[in-house]
Amino acid sequence: MNTENPLLAAGELPAFSAITPDQVNPAIDEVLAGFRAEVARLVADPQARDFARLMAPLERWEERLGRCFAPVSHLHGVKDSPELRAAYSAALEKLTEHGTELGQNRDLYEAVKAVREAPGFEAMDRARRTVVEDSLRGFRLSGVALEEPARSRFKDIQTQLSKLETEFEEAVLDATDAWTRPVTEAELAGLPESARDMLRTMAKDKGVAGHLATLKGPVVQAILTFADDRALREQLYTAYNTRASDQGPQAGTRDNSGRIEQIMALRHEAAALLGFDSSAHLSLADKMAGTPERVLGFLRELAAKAKPVAARELEELRAFAAAELGIADLQPWDVAYCAEKLRERRFAFSEEDLKPYFPLPAVMQGLFTVAERVFGVKLVERHGVDAWHPDVHYFDVVDHDGTVRAGVYLDHYARAGKRGGAWMDVCRSRMDDGESLFKPVAYLTCNFAPPAGDGRPALLTHDDVITLFHEFGHGIHHLLTEVDWPSIGGISGVEWDAVELPSQFMENFAWQREALDMFARHWQTGERLPDDLYAKMLQARHFHAGLFLVRQLEFALFDFRLHLEFDPARGARALEVLNEVRDEVAVLPPPAWHRGPHAFTHIFSGGYAAGYYSYLWAEVLSADAFAAFEEAGVFDADTGARYRREILAVGGSRPALESFVAFRGREPQPDALLRSYGLAA
Repeated sequence: MNTENPLLAAGELPAFSAITPDQVNPAIDEVLAGFRAEVARLVADPQARDFARLMAPLERWEERLGRCFAPVSHLHGVKDSPELRAAYSAALEKLTEHGTELGQNRDLYEAVKAVREAPGFEAMDRARRTVVEDSLRGFRLSGVALEEPARSRFKDIQTQLSKLETEFEEAVLDATDAWTRPVTEAELAGLPESARDMLRTMAKDKGVAGHLATLKGPVVQAILTFADDRALREQLYTAYNTRASDQGPQAGTRDNSGRIEQIMALRHEAAALLGFDSSAHLSLADKMAGTPERVLGFLRELAAKAKPVAARELEELRAFAAAELGIADLQPWDVAYCAEKLRERRFAFSEEDLKPYFPLPAVMQGLFTVAERVFGVKLVERHGVDAWHPDVHYFDVVDHDGTVRAGVYLDHYARAGKRGGAWMDVCRSRMDDGESLFKPVAYLTCNFAPPAGDGRPALLTHDDVITLFHEFGHGIHHLLTEVDWPSIGGISGVEWDAVELPSQFMENFAWQREALDMFARHWQTGERLPDDLYAKMLQARHFHAGLFLVRQLEFALFDFRLHLEFDPARGARALEVLNEVRDEVAVLPPPAWHRGPHAFTHIFSGGYAAGYYSYLWAEVLSADAFAAFEEAGVFDADTGARYRREILAVGGSRPALESFVAFRGREPQPDALLRSYGLAA
């Protein structure tokens, strides 16, 4: 190995400051060459037909490839540049080709099948058996059985899809970064001081005076929720909801319309080549839900409960907006603003009232204390770790016996060149096969408003706190795995519609008094969150739960139906399908020029294709799992240990339903989910 290239170094952590775009493809080329040579050797060796001599070397090479590319993929998300983007795209194309080539290698498939069919297979431990079974399924879904020309066509499709999905995401990122608008002093009316500070910071970052609106998530949220100026809200809503489309202020400049058509056509063709009726059927081949009928039935059952509630909430909001705010024709850009005013009126409470009690350093400390009490691990900051930005912190995850089990990078703030949203990703996978020993390491990335620069810490909304707990839940799933094989450790190998269980489970702690008392303290006085404010927060928890739920159902049904009903003769029909879904579940359809699909990166570039329903599906699991803690005590040590052992530690080494039953003692029930939305009968 070329150890001068930091992407090939065997160090515990990536040397981020040493990574340059021109190193990316030489490193990838070298690892892929080694991987291919190893596959050729394994296939040629008739003795390599057991786990130790076939599967373990393949896992080692997968881990090596991941170790090389993970820092590149991460930098593409948090510190993008034209040079890195070009290198990343070229490398991703090679990785996609390699994945398809590996999945279509019939000799390798036969070798793995020999391991499965060997007399000793059933005597193997569960994790090893799962590695073999998952590998065989992967071969089948990669087109191992295809003959020419379908075989080559399938491979071409994977390469094209990888390229298009990357271009889709980059168009959204560029469109988000490209739009700015100066905000006058008069237009700042209604915005709290924290939002004004954020707009000032945005202007400073762009080298201009005054205040600047951008399409970064925290800015959009603040203006739509608080700005009194209706025209400003409308302009921002329009710019945000027409990103990368044929409409709005950037119409046609980065239009994703064509990419949506191509992506959908290619996904459908790939599914058809593998013998599936649609890409939705293909998507369900390795998910808990199993059939389109179960997914649609689940979503529509929820819609039947949520839509009448949402319709009532909207009528109340319309009446309030007309009577109290002088807005007779409630529009989508008014909803968050009017809802905030109604919430303040009804509960004498605003999200802004909570922010002084959620200074980021205290929230982080509270999150770590929750992790210690529930999972038995401490997070200890390690200084001097090479990172991609001065704001990044690194923590060792230390078990109760003092062992350092894992590590996590935390990158909290929104900035230019960083994609929006919040996510957890894998930096290093756990691997321990006697020859290789690596600890799991995760990236935890958010886009919070940074500190204002006047000595105040970053102050979070309660929604931000929930987001942080959510991503940490994904992180702890990866970090506390006890599975030694990367392909099924942590979040890997877990059915996509169950992978949100640990993340949504963690959100519940952000509502518990016992947990909030650990960190919800006023940043100046140290006063804990007052009882009356906490009571109002709980009362407001179900405020507009119906409206929130129908929005999620709109996303989920649109995504699933788009993939299920695709017809090559008619094309994607994205807007047509979306309008049909809105007729079914929405209560306030947006304007005809709205182009939500064009920036829907979750399904067109983020791995949730025909799987967005997973958020709601997994919420049934997570709400029911947390109910076990409510029954035993929120910080009950035995329940925490059982959750860690039966859910987190086993990763994807067994079906998620089996893990859930092992923890809960029964199959999941939807009652807790309905209660959490205030929709229980």
